Amino acid sequence: MAHKPVGAATSIATTNSSTKTSAIKVTTNVLRITALNTDAYVVVGGDPTASLSDYIIPANTSAGIGVTKASQRVVDITKGSTTVVTCPEGTQMPFGVGDHVTLEASVADSNYETVIAHVPVASVDTTSSIDGSFQTKVTLTANTSGISTSFTTNDARLIASVKVAAISYGTGGSIHVQPVQTTGIA
Repeated sequence: MAHKPVGAATSIATTNSSTKTSAIKVTTNVLRITALNTDAYVVVGGDPTASLSDYIIPANTSAGIGVTKASQRVVDITKGSTTVVTCPEGTQMPFGVGDHVTLEASVADSNYETVIAHVPVASVDTTSSIDGSFQTKVTLTANTSGISTSFTTNDARLIASVKVAAISYGTGGSIHVQPVQTTGIA
């Protein structure tokens, strides 16, 4: 099987207590995880905690872990102690309550991208209102009330994000995580 790296790799040391990676934007359906020096028990999720009953990757081997990629275009952001993100009319929302998302914009807006970075979805609104609005909205736990500028980019999206947690029987090990695309036989 051939692998094509997609995005940046990350790594963490493994110990006898759960540690987790920084957030990883889900840009592909597979995370290739390599355990070095010790067996690693891993779990992938929004804010995971690994235990010794999770998926084991034997020392000095790799495994491909499936993840669900999802993204949605953003047309507006309403600031507040929770943040409401409006998506285009006529589109389906790929995120559910509890999923974690990160804002990505083609024109960098560090105000919003810093705050809306790996935050949980609190609710999803797919109803239409009497004023003719048929746009899907998600409420995020991100507090954007301190941002003084308006959201103005017309080329932004929410993208799914995850973290990988790992634990081992002791110290001296590590895991390395690389988002990859896979093909059939190499």
